[in-house]
Amino acid sequence: MNEYMDSIAACPLFKDTDREDLKKMMVCFNLAVKLYKKNELICLEGEKYIGLGVILAGRAAVTKENAVGKRIIMEIVEPGKMFGEMAAFSGSRVWPATVVAQEDSAAVFLPPDKIAGNCEKQCISHRMLITNMLQIISGKALMLNRKVEYLAMKSLRGRIGALLLEEHKHKGTSTFMLSMKRNEIADFLNVTRPSLSREMCRMRNEGIIDFHMASIQIKDLDKLREITE
Repeated sequence: MNEYMDSIAACPLFKDTDREDLKKMMVCFNLAVKLYKKNELICLEGEKYIGLGVILAGRAAVTKENAVGKRIIMEIVEPGKMFGEMAAFSGSRVWPATVVAQEDSAAVFLPPDKIAGNCEKQCISHRMLITNMLQIISGKALMLNRKVEYLAMKSLRGRIGALLLEEHKHKGTSTFMLSMKRNEIADFLNVTRPSLSREMCRMRNEGIIDFHMASIQIKDLDKLREITE
C-alpha cells in the first residue's frame, strides 16, 4: 500500500488529510489493492456493489450501454480519482455502470459504512472525510449535468467545440493535450470515431483548430465559441 500513498493522498476524498492520519485511516479501512490487466473488467453494471473505488495506477473508463448496445463513456478515471461514489449511499447494492481498465491498473475499494460510520476516536480526519464526500457527490452531479448538455447539442461540431472549450478553460492555454483518446472522445460524445475525425478535419481546414494526435491547438477561439452557441 505504501507505494500508492501519493495516489491515495491525491484522491479528493482525502483532501486536507494529514499523511500520518491517512496511513492510520488505511489501516482502519483494511484496504487491499486489486490489480487489473488492460481491457479487464473492474466492475460490471448490475453486479454486487463492493464499495467506492479509487484508481491508484493506470486509468479506467466508466461506461454505460444504450438501448441498442452502443457503449458510451461517462468518464475516464486516472490515479487519485474515484468511481462508484454516486452509488455509495443510494441504497442500491449493484454497480450502476461498467468500469474497464484502459491499461494495466491498480485500485482499492472503500466500504461506504467505513466512510459514513462513526469513528471511535471522533477524529478530525474522519469528519473531514464525510465533508469531502458530500462535496464530491455534488461535483459529480454537476459533471453528469454537463454530460447531458453535451448530448443535447444537435450538431457534432457543437459537441466538439464545447469539449475543446472546456479543455481550454481547464488547461489555461490554447495548445494542450486531450485528456481522452480519440475513440474515448467518440464514445463520450456518443458518435462514431470516423464521424468525429471527419468533423475535426473540417474544423482544421476552416482554420478553427489544428491537431496532431492528442495535441490540440485552438486557432480561432471566437469561432469555436460561436459554433457551440
